[in-house]
Amino acid sequence: MPYDEHSIRKMLPKTYLCKLVAHEIYFAVSHFNNLVPMMDKYVYNDGTTKDLMSLTGTIPVMIEDKTYNIPICLWIEESYPQTAPICYVTPTREMIVLSGKYISSNGEVLLPYLEEWKMGECDLVSVLQVMVAMFGDFPPVCMQPHPEHEQAPRWLHFHRQAEVLSKTDGSLYLHLTREDGLPFQEHDTNC
Repeated sequence: MPYDEHSIRKMLPKTYLCKLVAHEIYFAVSHFNNLVPMMDKYVYNDGTTKDLMSLTGTIPVMIEDKTYNIPICLWIEESYPQTAPICYVTPTREMIVLSGKYISSNGEVLLPYLEEWKMGECDLVSVLQVMVAMFGDFPPVCMQPHPEHEQAPRWLHFHRQAEVLSKTDGSLYLHLTREDGLPFQEHDTNC
């Protein structure tokens, strides 16, 4: 759904600087079209909750010559633009957060740009651009290693073709070829 400034402004409570915030959000979703503005409950570290505007979705990040869509969420407090947005990497179930210099273990983004936020000089698009650049050098998530498949019965690990053949006296025997395709010789084993 395309967003315009008017529809975004209607989402914002009166406690926000609606015109400015709506303009910045519109500008951000115009540049990063996989982000969606929405009001949602933010839970602070002390457990209190508040309805805040957020930008949620993915941003394209180039890592080792491949583009990855990194899931993020920017929370915009009522004090914005005086205060920086609260930014998180929001991994899917298949991903894990790679905490480090710029990402906390809970996925919070800790960029110098956010810490040195200056009203009038910093904005949402710039935050997103800095995240794209930084995540390209310091990937914030990776795919979880796949759990080992349940141990299969031993016979499923045996991939060689066996044939049951009959001898001229009517008895049956098992014909099994070696990995090199030749038949086993008497006393030949792979154990």
